[in-house]
Amino acid sequence: MAVNKVPTSSVLRLELNVGIGDNGNPVYRTKSLNNVKPAATDQDLFDVAAAIADMQDYTLNGISRVDSAQLAED
Repeated sequence: MAVNKVPTSSVLRLELNVGIGDNGNPVYRTKSLNNVKPAATDQDLFDVAAAIADMQDYTLNGISRVDSAQLAED
């Protein structure tokens, strides 16, 4: 039997540089946006994340997309 991947959800994560720690290393925090449509394109999510990052007090360090899916047999 063939197995199909059924997308269920996506999360958009922004990693922000919030400063320097006591040991001199950078400190990062993440801001997660849940309930992202799994069908959203990577470019659209990148554009949204960039727009949100412009409104933050901290510097954007990275953007991640985390997809979840279920595996089902035909």
